[in-house]
Amino acid sequence: MTVPINESISDDAVRSAAVSRRKDMAQFVEFEVNDQNYAFPIGEIREIVILKSITPTPQVPAYVDGVANLRGSIIPIINLRALFGMPFRPIDDETRTIVVNVGQKIMGCTVDRVTRVLRVEKEAIARAPETIVADGRTYIRGFATVNDRLVIVLDVAELLNPERAKTSQLVTESTFKPE
Repeated sequence: MTVPINESISDDAVRSAAVSRRKDMAQFVEFEVNDQNYAFPIGEIREIVILKSITPTPQVPAYVDGVANLRGSIIPIINLRALFGMPFRPIDDETRTIVVNVGQKIMGCTVDRVTRVLRVEKEAIARAPETIVADGRTYIRGFATVNDRLVIVLDVAELLNPERAKTSQLVTESTFKPE
């Protein structure tokens, strides 16, 4: 089943759609992983889906749940909890897969919950401090300030680059498997 990206947009957000087209605004899809708010730029997202079936694949990194058939295309499914070294959580009614473009490839990212579409003034997005990106964590594009809270804006291409995941030591095998 496909879930529209704007499934959580309020009436006020719909009325302000013209504002979001301003050049000084950026749009993101906000989601949660382990009660932390993250966002992907909306232009890098193809769709948000509820996957009914993921086929486990042998001899892949622990953060790869497997592959899924998305309308005839076989795509890898990356579990962001496992990629970030967070504890395992079973899939529930809120779990979504955000299908993203990574260069010429399509990948799915399993998240705990998709919360909303954010429209943020570009000046409200702060670059990641050097201490955050120093250890190879260039997958953090910046931090968006939304109603006095911070949302971590991720760089999809950097985050899902297999070499980057290895060198950043994001993955811990033990966090992916249920106990």
